[in-house]
Amino acid sequence: MLTNITFNLLGVLIFLFIFWKKLKEDYFPALIFSTAFYMLAGALLGFAVSYFLFKSYWFWLAFGGACLGALLGILRLHLKPYETIEAGVASLLPWFGLIFFADAAKTSAPTSFVAGLVVFCLIALYVFLDRHYKNFTWYSSGRIGFSGLTTLAVFFLLRACLAIFAPSVLSFVKVETLISGFLAFVLTLSVFKLSREKL
Repeated sequence: MLTNITFNLLGVLIFLFIFWKKLKEDYFPALIFSTAFYMLAGALLGFAVSYFLFKSYWFWLAFGGACLGALLGILRLHLKPYETIEAGVASLLPWFGLIFFADAAKTSAPTSFVAGLVVFCLIALYVFLDRHYKNFTWYSSGRIGFSGLTTLAVFFLLRACLAIFAPSVLSFVKVETLISGFLAFVLTLSVFKLSREKL
């Protein structure tokens, strides 16, 4: 219990800092932290529902709650969607990785440890894409959003593939392959659409 609390508190602090850092040049702190609060509230509500009703679906309920919180910030506080997605991906991935490491520390499950390492590899991928995406000749639009959408697409593609070979991973459910595969496809199409848009 103490391990979970420690890792989650650290994850929340990292989330708040990175989310603020990614958006601080374009928005007032009050708007940034209000949106972050909506996302945290949505994620925690999802965790609570999964804890009492649908334990296997903790990832999807928490992820869905965070997405609804981000959508509320976009609609109510007029944040730009792609910038919010970028900030959300960059700030939520470390927290998600820490959840896996907390489970590995508590249960000594090798699958959770490997999953945590995979998440941190995705963080490295995001950082690389964020620094270099404007230099990609095929991404002519140069619009922000590429790094976040691409990282999410890879994330869900990996989940879909891993669900076939390692269904015992902490956050997988029975229909994991279908859900994650569909989201990976939609996100890939979104990246393609974004590449065709003009600044």
